[in-house]
Amino acid sequence: MSKFMTALPLCAALALTAPITAFAQTATDTTTSETAAPETAAPETAAEESTTPDKELQPGTSGNASEVESQLSLGEDANKDPELGKPYTKKEIGSWEMRCIKTEEKVDPCQMYQLLADGEGAPVAEFSLFRLPGGGQAKAGATVVVPLETALPAQLTLSVDGGKARRYPYAFCNPVGCYVRMGLTDADIAAFKRGKQAVMTIVPALAPDQEVKVTLSLDGFTASYDEVSVIEQ
Repeated sequence: MSKFMTALPLCAALALTAPITAFAQTATDTTTSETAAPETAAPETAAEESTTPDKELQPGTSGNASEVESQLSLGEDANKDPELGKPYTKKEIGSWEMRCIKTEEKVDPCQMYQLLADGEGAPVAEFSLFRLPGGGQAKAGATVVVPLETALPAQLTLSVDGGKARRYPYAFCNPVGCYVRMGLTDADIAAFKRGKQAVMTIVPALAPDQEVKVTLSLDGFTASYDEVSVIEQ
């Protein structure tokens, strides 16, 4: 990961300088050919050529500058309201982010979100939670996204503070990763509120005899849960 991040700025720099280098080469070739031209050209022709290069180079310079500029970000106001339909982080409560979608309503729908890392600090999974309307066993829903290289038959297990673990199947996979869709009961929510951390266990497809454990911090869970939106089905 560190090598890739180091190489990325270099690749970007090369990509930005490529049009400039190409233009410099073109300008050099043009200048060389035009310098040799007066030896065989008539005086009138030479005079015309002496004024033509400047006019021809101007459009080329402008075009290459535009190409380079199109690859650059001019930034934006950090305090600007999010665009309609775009996700944004409303605030952080403990270990949780309140991830919302900008809508035309007075109150934007928000979910609880947490990025989970392994023991070495590498991002491994994403956990998001939303509340459900009453009437069913599940009082809240949660979506967990794990890497594609996961042993799906092994399923995902979750336990709170070392308690009894529950197993959840994977619903589907796409290019982003594989998804678990959890239904959380009143008992599950109560355990999250009084707990300190939950541990999720993932089994790698290439090493089915091993387990990867990631920790879900429950710091700030109660306050976040009280603010999270109810998602209508």
